[in-house]
Amino acid sequence: MDFGFTADDEAFRAEARAWLGAHAQADVDRRAWERTLGQDGWIGTGWGEAGFGNRTLGLTQQVVWAEEYARSPAPPRSGHIGENLLAPTLIAHGSPEQKARFLPPIAAGDELWCQGYSEPGAGSDLAGVRTAAVRDGEGYRISGQKIWTSLAQDADWCFVLARTEAGSRRHQGLSLLLVPMDQPGRIEVRPIRQLTGTSDFNEVFFDGARARAEHVVGGEGNGWRVAMSLLGFERGVSTLAQQIGFAEELGRVVRAAVDSGAVRDPVVRERLVRQWAELRVMRWNALRTLGRAGDAGAPSVAKLLWGGWHQRLGELAVAVRGTAGSVGPRAWEASSPYELDALQHLFLFSRADTVYGGSDQIQRTIIAERVLGLPREPKGVV
Repeated sequence: MDFGFTADDEAFRAEARAWLGAHAQADVDRRAWERTLGQDGWIGTGWGEAGFGNRTLGLTQQVVWAEEYARSPAPPRSGHIGENLLAPTLIAHGSPEQKARFLPPIAAGDELWCQGYSEPGAGSDLAGVRTAAVRDGEGYRISGQKIWTSLAQDADWCFVLARTEAGSRRHQGLSLLLVPMDQPGRIEVRPIRQLTGTSDFNEVFFDGARARAEHVVGGEGNGWRVAMSLLGFERGVSTLAQQIGFAEELGRVVRAAVDSGAVRDPVVRERLVRQWAELRVMRWNALRTLGRAGDAGAPSVAKLLWGGWHQRLGELAVAVRGTAGSVGPRAWEASSPYELDALQHLFLFSRADTVYGGSDQIQRTIIAERVLGLPREPKGVV
């Protein structure tokens, strides 16, 4: 799987690997780690704009950095929502004042962000959001609820899609507001406990939370256009890094199959080989679409490919271990939470892969309507 790296790219790979080898620690405080990355300019390398304390890398070097990061013992990123979603959106739609205010702290790792999109009644149907932002003097008062909000418990800011025009429906009357999270009594974050026993997602309640008028991205009423632009930034070099993580998980499943003897079963061998082959296909597809603009179906195709693949891998991870796959790594005690090993966590967490980030049904509808030109699906009135 060669991307066509030059000698300069390989020299950069050695530089990136050396830096990560000297600095990356799996158990480091994640906020402190973001600042470490920021100090050496490793945040915002793909923005295409320098001057915010960040390096500016070409596409191939962005791929190199993402791959080396995925292979290193560095912790999962806490700043990727601000770096990879909000920052490109501000560069495309933000005012000069918004760029000057928000891009430098993101590049420095000083401010963490979360994404206020999904709601209990509007998950994949983003146009159905009901959170309201009412103009009040020089700003807005925000009331409503968001759900499945990753990293909200740690975030300093949230970009919130809200309805700024009373009585508006669907795509009309929406705005994207930048909201500070430190508003006691006005913003409440409630962690959501998952099957895995962890809480990676949260509910967020806004009760008169404040946002400044100058912190509306793209202008009032243009939220749908800005929100769709932001979702377009969710694919990119990070997809290739994700696939490196997938390859490592597949390797663990193969080793588990060998250890348990399940690999002697021809059906299991066929499933393992299929997982390997499909992962290669995903990589080629990611390379094919990398950096390409205007391909309406590419993000949906990628999501369908990796969501189903990862879910099947989780199922296989338990199947190859037989009855041992249902037993935790330690004896269960009623006084303490249950524990999972890595493959059990993979199985349970991957159950959500075909739902979050846009369900499989939504992705197929997008492909049908925007790529194949099929008639639009009738939607009820919200």
